[in-house]
Amino acid sequence: MAKANCWEFKKCGREPGGVKSKEMGICPATTEASCSGLNGGKNAGRICWAIAGTFCGGKVQGDFAQKSVSCMSCDFFKSVKQEESADKFTLLKPGQKYAAASK
Repeated sequence: MAKANCWEFKKCGREPGGVKSKEMGICPATTEASCSGLNGGKNAGRICWAIAGTFCGGKVQGDFAQKSVSCMSCDFFKSVKQEESADKFTLLKPGQKYAAASK
């Protein structure tokens, strides 16, 4: 069984050709090819929390440092973390560092 990507799980419609892609734009998680395969997803579909500019909670989100708290309480994040074994779960994309958000 294929693992759901964020746009499938959340049914946001912001994937290429999605029902909201013209109105709201294509989500960067759907096209970030450098993350393909991480946590078993297509592009950044299963590591969306590490991608700047994703749309959640009715607004465009910032970078990982700015959105980490809200993402880590997200039902999709929790689902991916549970589905992946502790040694296979990827929190950040390759080369990405966590830095506290500046105020």
